[in-house]
Amino acid sequence: MYKLKTLLSVFQNRTITSVYMRGAVVVFYLVFIFTAYVIYSEYSNFDKEASSIRDVYIVEQKESIVFDTNRVLKFISNEYYSRKSTMGEELLKRQIINAISQLYGRSDHTGYIFIYDYNGTCLSDPAQPHNIGKNLYNHRDANGVQVIKDLISASSKKNAAFVEYTWVKPTTKILSPKISYAMAFEPWKWMIGTGVYLDEADKVISAKKAALKDKLIGYLMKISVLMGLLFIVGLIGVKIINYIIRREIDSFNHFFKKASREHILIDDHNVKFQEFKKMSRYINRMVIGIHDRENKLKELNKSLEKKVAEKTQNLLEQNTLLAKEKEFSEALVSRQDKFIRRSIHEMNTPLAVIMTHIDIFQMKYSKNKYMSNIEAGAKMISTLYDDLSYVVKKDRLEYTKAKIDFSSFLHERVRFFHDIASGNMQDLVIDIEEGVDIYFSDIELQRVIDNNISNAIKYATKSTHIYIWLYTKDAKVILEFRTQSPKIEDTKKIFEPYHREIMEIGGFGLGLEIVKLICDDNDVGIEVSSNDYRTIFKYYFRGA
Repeated sequence: MYKLKTLLSVFQNRTITSVYMRGAVVVFYLVFIFTAYVIYSEYSNFDKEASSIRDVYIVEQKESIVFDTNRVLKFISNEYYSRKSTMGEELLKRQIINAISQLYGRSDHTGYIFIYDYNGTCLSDPAQPHNIGKNLYNHRDANGVQVIKDLISASSKKNAAFVEYTWVKPTTKILSPKISYAMAFEPWKWMIGTGVYLDEADKVISAKKAALKDKLIGYLMKISVLMGLLFIVGLIGVKIINYIIRREIDSFNHFFKKASREHILIDDHNVKFQEFKKMSRYINRMVIGIHDRENKLKELNKSLEKKVAEKTQNLLEQNTLLAKEKEFSEALVSRQDKFIRRSIHEMNTPLAVIMTHIDIFQMKYSKNKYMSNIEAGAKMISTLYDDLSYVVKKDRLEYTKAKIDFSSFLHERVRFFHDIASGNMQDLVIDIEEGVDIYFSDIELQRVIDNNISNAIKYATKSTHIYIWLYTKDAKVILEFRTQSPKIEDTKKIFEPYHREIMEIGGFGLGLEIVKLICDDNDVGIEVSSNDYRTIFKYYFRGA
């Protein structure tokens, strides 16, 4: 019973329309949770599938390089036994090596055959001909693997084994993980082998991930359309039901107004709903009772003092009730305020956990492109959290100004966004004058810098430079951002709340509004210029 009363208290002092709307919000919230579950389930299944794809790919590639190596070894053996008596051994070696270099390999310059003698001297390497003639027996890769030594050792075994290491990939010219298989040709003490680069599996997984993303976007589009239609239908239904109920309520209001002056009853034949018909009967009984009591009051004039005392007591009770209602409203506002502040605070805890575990992972396993992308995303969430936290607190707190080393502060923020820009194929190019000081709130200065760098990364053209300058001129400290990005049509409108110059790019459109508020409060000048080739944001601070 207590829980039921608590639930009903939520609808206290609410209109019927607001109750309907709250119900609709609950429905949409449940649909949102279901959609999030579907997306999470799809991604979880994909992670399992990605591992399976990689394993199958490696098995297939191992079979392929074993086949290629055996085929080349068979070719060398046939040439050796059929032609060793008709030509010199050195000439025969050169012809065989030349034939293998020309005939074997893939169109992407991978899958080539390499040949080393047992001393570790390179005899043939079509992908890196500069290694021919070099002794690489003691060469170690980035992980400390003695590649050639291990391949020679593997080739000499009865059951030749695979060797995993890192090697320069011909198409990218960078070190990539590779697995190779080698066999020995004993008459000449040659080690013959070939391998495959394992990062090709990542391309297959990336293609499937892109297909999954398109599929999920399709889901979201369909669900969005469905929710929109349900919202429209629900809104129309709410208006119709609200209109019908409002008419009934207006009839009751008219009756009460009239009943306050004369003795009348409700004609329940004019009432549409059964629930209201039952109510009308109770109201008619109440009206009859009220008028009966009025007649009795006229006959009991002698008990006036008692009645006045009763009225006074009723007024006191009403005042007490009003005071309780006021206290409840104030407590409700206070709880709402605490809820908002705690919600913002609670966001910081998982965000801090994510950032900490990213640092631990990178210290333990070193950086990779996937973890860098996760770190960049977490930093963007951190920037959004700081914006939300500032919006919530700006009217409650007074941000104290202090002397700040602007140069060091800007270096620190640029370092924070470096990985985000790199993941977006952009470079942050800085020209920061050292020893520049200003009097400013560090929290508000961070919001100005972070929102400008974040916007620059989002809107700048891929594979371009983002220029960040700090310098002094005419007693002013100037912070400047330059990007190669689409032209801004209205440089004033971009500082309005929720405005986004390009709707396809994510965000709430609050960043530059926050920057404008901070600059106006601190007498910081703003200058924006944009054309088809570049966009420039300048901020004029007062020096310390």
